[in-house]
Amino acid sequence: MIKRILFFLAAVLIVLAVSYFPHNYVIIAKEIQLSFSLLGVYLFHVVSATIVYLIVEFVADKMPNQAGYAYLASIFLKIGFFVLVFQASVFTNEQLTKPERFSLVIPLFLFLILEAIAVSKLLNSK
Repeated sequence: MIKRILFFLAAVLIVLAVSYFPHNYVIIAKEIQLSFSLLGVYLFHVVSATIVYLIVEFVADKMPNQAGYAYLASIFLKIGFFVLVFQASVFTNEQLTKPERFSLVIPLFLFLILEAIAVSKLLNSK
């Protein structure tokens, strides 16, 4: 269990490094102004992906049949917390520009795919 958690943490940090730095470089190079902190969005997804995986790991250890439901519930909570945390900077604008939309969607899908792969491997091993 500890080995899987550490492996997941390493994968999350690698995805963060591989995706944030080039993404930030493109934003700076093209002089795009975002209405939110790109680092804040990435750090939110790092922390929330780790929490989601930990929840599923512990539920799968205690109640393996309920782990899938725990994953679904935690994904909905993650989306809700994202809305709460970034409401002032993201959702007050009437319309986001394309770079702003991509800057929100890219980390979301990267970390969602990483979570789904890790959770599916976990559930298949149980």
